[in-house]
Amino acid sequence: MSHILRGAYGKFWLASGLSSLADGITLAAGPLLMAQISTDPAVVGGAVFAQQLPWLLFSLFSGAFVDRVDRWLTVGVVGIGRAVVMGTLAYLVWQGWATIPIVYAAVFLLGVGATLSDNAGQALLPSVVAADDLAKANAWLSGARMVGNQFGGPPLGGWLFVVAAAVPFGLDAACFALSALLMLSIRHSMGDAPTSAETAAPTKPRRSVRQEIGEGMRWLWHHRPLRILAITIGLMNITYGGAFAAYVLYARERLGLSEVGYGFLLAATAVGGVMGTLSVARLGKRFGTGPLLRVGLVVETLTYLVLAVTRLPWVAAATLVVFGAHAAIWGVVSVTLRQRITPSELFGRVNSVYLLFSMGGFALGSLLGGLIGQAFGITAPFWVAFVAMTVMTAGAWRTMTSSAISSEPASPAIDLK
Repeated sequence: MSHILRGAYGKFWLASGLSSLADGITLAAGPLLMAQISTDPAVVGGAVFAQQLPWLLFSLFSGAFVDRVDRWLTVGVVGIGRAVVMGTLAYLVWQGWATIPIVYAAVFLLGVGATLSDNAGQALLPSVVAADDLAKANAWLSGARMVGNQFGGPPLGGWLFVVAAAVPFGLDAACFALSALLMLSIRHSMGDAPTSAETAAPTKPRRSVRQEIGEGMRWLWHHRPLRILAITIGLMNITYGGAFAAYVLYARERLGLSEVGYGFLLAATAVGGVMGTLSVARLGKRFGTGPLLRVGLVVETLTYLVLAVTRLPWVAAATLVVFGAHAAIWGVVSVTLRQRITPSELFGRVNSVYLLFSMGGFALGSLLGGLIGQAFGITAPFWVAFVAMTVMTAGAWRTMTSSAISSEPASPAIDLK
């Protein structure tokens, strides 16, 4: 991969890392800000729901949009927009004007941008690296996201919030802006090459957005491996979103952690994530896709049980290390499969349906988790997630096999060598 890092992929990787660092800072500073405003689990969980709600509202439309326009320009413009949003929030926090509706609005706008930039970024990667390097390129990107989003960002965000509540959001704005400029520089260095379905196939007549969305939905639904993964990750993320909706209150009230300690607890997931990205190639080659996915189901189920019963921060941290490794492996396997199988002109729409299941499930879970925590206590969402995942693991076990996931005869199997 060293030769790839010196080219366009190197900038792509760095831009992704900066954007993930901004997300990681917000991951700690955002809930801390909400906890400063309110100690109600439903209110704190509502901020998480507000950020994920755009996936339910706009994911399908964003997918159709990404297939119509210049994807590089989309990622760049969205990055600049997110920088403006976070810069504005930093100013409002600095002035003491931040309220619950303002925070909700800011994170909602960040979520709208994510429906476009995440989809477009995944669609662009095959144009940056060779097909044989896709799995490794995704692993490196996953590692950068883990380091920024959960390893470096959260502790930094927690520490900066203690220094001054506005500072982490100002740094977010700078990271988003620099990431956007890097993406736009790649577009310029590639000679503004066409990167949308319309430019790739100009002879096709333009159809309605509804028709194009329907085409993507039908393609995914009739592709059994991707359909299995989409449904499974949707259900998994409902439990995940519910369990972690008010995680900042869990860390404070259950584990007795400070703001900085909360940031380091979040970083534990990234430690596992880095381990997962470094090992996914070897594990995939040795065991195959099915066993990795099955182990992931078990790991996620047991994670909720341990977090529900423990009061020890080190036990929670160790559990999250294992969870992070599972999450990274699952993510690399699934995104590589989508990139290799899905036709380029359909990728935005097909991927948007998958992300609707994935991120939409997280949004619904966040809303439910906050309400469950409010009604039954801070550990109740973890107990509910454990029971739900136990049932789902039993139901999905027979479908999570290498033969089932790779059963599409016209589609190449994942090769993680």
